[in-house]
Amino acid sequence: MNGNFVARGGWWVVAQALLMAGVIGAGVAGRTPHFHPAVRAAGGLAFALGAACGIAGAAALGRSRTAFPKPRGDGTLVRHGIYAWVRHPLYASVILLSFGWALLWGSPPALALAVVEALFLDAKARREERWLLEKYPDYADYRHRVRRLVPWLY
Repeated sequence: MNGNFVARGGWWVVAQALLMAGVIGAGVAGRTPHFHPAVRAAGGLAFALGAACGIAGAAALGRSRTAFPKPRGDGTLVRHGIYAWVRHPLYASVILLSFGWALLWGSPPALALAVVEALFLDAKARREERWLLEKYPDYADYRHRVRRLVPWLY
């Protein structure tokens, strides 16, 4: 791996991809038929919200979007669109999609991995925020006004 991959937070990306693949695989492999239809409906809702959140986040970021947690050198601090409500909508999207997937399949192993993934993405967001503070001096004010993953709560 070259130094740029590591310097931009490439191992965070690899770990996230592995967790996402684990949730997908555990959903299919750990499926149980005993989950109540309301639980599956909640999963469908979480999945749809996750998709919408991800699309809105990607659209708002535009050319500043990157797979890496370290911001692009030519990127700008985005605070409009969904970013006016939550600082990390793409991470929130993955969390919602993962919980939705686990509930749709009725898979306790996928649900457990979704919890691990949510904790991982919170840690990744914290690391990314240190880089954002270095690059954008006004990020500190933005961070105090807008919640990390859940509007008005967290």
